[in-house]
Amino acid sequence: MNYDHSCFHCTKDQRLQALMLKIAELRISTLYLFREQTYRGRCLLSFNGHKGELYELSNEEQTLYMHDLAQAAHAVQKACNPDNINYGAYSDKLPHLHFHIVPKYKNEYSWGSTFDMSPDNKAWLSDGEYDQLIKSIKDNL
Repeated sequence: MNYDHSCFHCTKDQRLQALMLKIAELRISTLYLFREQTYRGRCLLSFNGHKGELYELSNEEQTLYMHDLAQAAHAVQKACNPDNINYGAYSDKLPHLHFHIVPKYKNEYSWGSTFDMSPDNKAWLSDGEYDQLIKSIKDNL
């Protein structure tokens, strides 16, 4: 698999650990929980290997990655019971294939509009709350 020593999705170094907590390895990707939890249950699915675009994947990799994405979103749905899930794939500044999985709740932050990548009023959890949320998502994978 491709690997980029400057990419924190590849190196899984402190830059990644400062933003996210690992939930689980899936077939061809890794699922992480964002530390910033304005959208309760917000996760990120990172492709294992350095690719920047979906079209760079083989047909088999595309199928496996989309299966991982659906499985991860279903686990978030079961664990958090949002009213909807938004997906985002933004790679302008970080060209590594990844999808944001963002639960949205009626009458809560940015319902009815695009999710905010960096909300003004950030929500953080206690270590125990992160552990509990990770366990709940992982149990539903």
